[in-house]
Amino acid sequence: MKKWLLAAGLGLAMVTSAQAADKIAIVNMGNLFQQVAQKTGVSATLENEFKGRAGELQGMENDLQAKMQRLQRDGSTMKASERSKMEKDVMAQRQTFSQKAQAFEQDRQRRSNEERGKLVTRIQSAVKAVAADQSIDLVVDANAVAYNSKDVKDITADVLKQVK
Repeated sequence: MKKWLLAAGLGLAMVTSAQAADKIAIVNMGNLFQQVAQKTGVSATLENEFKGRAGELQGMENDLQAKMQRLQRDGSTMKASERSKMEKDVMAQRQTFSQKAQAFEQDRQRRSNEERGKLVTRIQSAVKAVAADQSIDLVVDANAVAYNSKDVKDITADVLKQVK
């Protein structure tokens, strides 16, 4: 009798796990993120947004390098006062450039994170919608799974269509 109950319990557990496997799907979040970012043109938007500041920084860097080369090349033949003045000017310009470059990088990173957050939110909404439409109980990132059988459904393409 105990063996029969044990066999019935194991059989029920196997049926339950097989049914649960039907409601699990995977999605390749990295691939989705890349494709959605390309479709929406996030990179181009950010590049255009920061184009002016990047150009200004490039000009400052070129000017600073030219002054440093002139100081290095002509420094030994300059008057001490002239050389000292130029060195102070180069140091001040280097500090200004460094501060502006750091602020630029922080602003660019902040905006990049904002845009990335918007994309992630859109993708997550699409994943939820597809999962609800297809009665899927669990969706797992394909990159976080060590192994999945062919029976596990990949909904990446469906989610990509939904994101539009």
